[in-house]
Amino acid sequence: MAVAAIAVLIFGCGSQTRAENAQLDFAAQTLDGRPFSGASLSGRPAVLWFWAPWCPLCQRDAPMVARMAAEHTKVTFVGVGAQDRLDALRAFATRYGVDEFTELADTDAAVWARFGVTRQPAYAFIHPDGRVEVVTGSLPESELSRRLQALTGS
Repeated sequence: MAVAAIAVLIFGCGSQTRAENAQLDFAAQTLDGRPFSGASLSGRPAVLWFWAPWCPLCQRDAPMVARMAAEHTKVTFVGVGAQDRLDALRAFATRYGVDEFTELADTDAAVWARFGVTRQPAYAFIHPDGRVEVVTGSLPESELSRRLQALTGS
């Protein structure tokens, strides 16, 4: 009985780790039509920022997110725009300066669904060990900075 309990604990933990890493097993296209592999984020600190061009909170937060991406160069930033047409996604990225890092055109919201995101803005903090933490809602700059520092251990 004890052996069975230990086996369940071991294999249960392993399953969760595989499931978390499986979140990065996706393919998408950038706003400029280039292919993007979520697996490219494995093993390094990264942030997915989920936004929609018509979202007032996303419009407000975008310049801060762009600034944080420029300041935290050890963290890979990837924007995931959805819920609108490709031309609207591109215009948003250019207008708010988030086109300095990779921006995905998630027009069918498949990446959003993979991370369980149902409203914007949202963040998926991807730790180098594969853990993924999804936070929904706007974050103050100090909180975003703290979370970015935690990803890199600095």
